[in-house]
Amino acid sequence: MRAFTAAALLTPLEVVERPLLLVSDDGRIVEASSRDACAVPPSASLTDFGDAVLAPGYFDIHIHGGAGFDVMESSPDALPAIEGLLAKHGVTAYFPTTVTAPMDATLQALERLADAVEAHAKSLLHGEGARPLGIHLEGPFLSHAKKGVHPPDLLLDPTPQLFERFWQASRGHIRMMTIAPELPGAIEVIALAAARGVCVSLGHSNASTAETHRGMAAGGHHCTHAFNAMRPLDHRELGILGTLLTSDSLTADIIADGVHVHPEVVQMFLQLKGEARAVLITDATAATGMPDGTYKLGRFDMQLRDGVCWHDGHLAGSALTMDLAVRNVMLFAGWSLRQAVRLASANPADVVGEGGQRGRLVPGAIADFVVLSPSGEVRSTYLAGRDGGESLRFF
Repeated sequence: MRAFTAAALLTPLEVVERPLLLVSDDGRIVEASSRDACAVPPSASLTDFGDAVLAPGYFDIHIHGGAGFDVMESSPDALPAIEGLLAKHGVTAYFPTTVTAPMDATLQALERLADAVEAHAKSLLHGEGARPLGIHLEGPFLSHAKKGVHPPDLLLDPTPQLFERFWQASRGHIRMMTIAPELPGAIEVIALAAARGVCVSLGHSNASTAETHRGMAAGGHHCTHAFNAMRPLDHRELGILGTLLTSDSLTADIIADGVHVHPEVVQMFLQLKGEARAVLITDATAATGMPDGTYKLGRFDMQLRDGVCWHDGHLAGSALTMDLAVRNVMLFAGWSLRQAVRLASANPADVVGEGGQRGRLVPGAIADFVVLSPSGEVRSTYLAGRDGGESLRFF
């Protein structure tokens, strides 16, 4: 058994002062309470992080790449490099996210990503970086009017047959899907995906209020990167954006880099969605963690210039890291570290159905945690309670 203590622990629904985190040899949390209430077992090795804060490992449900690699490429070096970069920035779990590509390329990528998901699922102690828990299918079921940088000639109207092809290629590991609810056939596909446990996220959409509500009724309960690639708010027609901002039935994620969405608009979003319904994503690309230059996003090239990703004059994903997104929430909205951490841990886990296993430092959960400075900088990241000597401490 391993024991850890620090100045504070974020569950993240509450703050525990002078905590004691006990982790079993198989990587599960046994106890997460105050040292005043629980003693260190004689057999446990104790690590004291001093003035640091322990928090759940972050969970990025929308990421395309990093460290010079894209999640859809076939290089065996791609995912390990991405996963190592993620862990250095506090992310312990993620959904590799596709981008619209030719059908054969998408199917092949889904097969490779399914291999990675299954390999990591064999043991909590497997691997040396953030774990892929499932696949986020972003494209091809997107609106031409709000396609962003997705290739317009490859966008498709959703059908059960097309979804089934993607589902079979992924061997059932599609856990999240972005879809525009106004497309012909979308409602049937949303219902089909939701029935299989997929988190259906409405996005890349020009949907009206009525079309958005039909998507919600069919099973859509989340929205992809609020404000970006969606119909803007109108004072006579809420559309998808106004609906996600005002509906308690929808959770939504946001790219809090200060570029995709102005800091004051991020603050407004957080005020409207509240602590329980807002989620942080990075939408990070291969350019993340790299110098200015040209990188791949799926099958096309994009450019990183001064920390911003571009393709043909349009924003193309980001170079954001999750730890910076957390600190930006504190800066933009004046939220506490605990509140900001929740948006990167418990909330995404809850949205995709992993809340019982991840995103919280509570007994029974997997002991993925990040060691933070009091202001939110990552000092180290632990997976299943493992430190550097046994495999997994990242600095």
